[in-house]
Amino acid sequence: MTETNDKLRIDKWLWAARFFKTRALAVDAVESGKVTMNEARLKPAKTVGAGDMLVIRLGQYHFEIEVLGISNRRGPAPEAQKLYRETEASRARRAVIAEQNKALPLPTFKGRPTKRDRREIERLQSGGKSGHKSPWGDFE
Repeated sequence: MTETNDKLRIDKWLWAARFFKTRALAVDAVESGKVTMNEARLKPAKTVGAGDMLVIRLGQYHFEIEVLGISNRRGPAPEAQKLYRETEASRARRAVIAEQNKALPLPTFKGRPTKRDRREIERLQSGGKSGHKSPWGDFE
């Protein structure tokens, strides 16, 4: 699991810990500020070592993790999970978000959306306001 080196580039570590599928995606996330160490933005060449605290934002999920080990090899998922420990507060927040997402009803459409389906999608995205104003009033 750990290599002889005590430090490793953050983009390689994120890839090895399976937060990102490719190193290029890890580099993009680090450069765009989605990964911070001790509340500071990083560059992809920044070295990470055991004991560092990272915050990783993937979509609406925020991972607060402590680095436990270093590996520049992308191994199986159980081995990758041994490289870090997530805080209890982070796990609880992610669980709440997951429950909220499960509770949201998602509209189901078959194939290409019709004009009516598209208007329904736009209405849901805008927060319920109908974007179409008819001189004869609302009718659907």
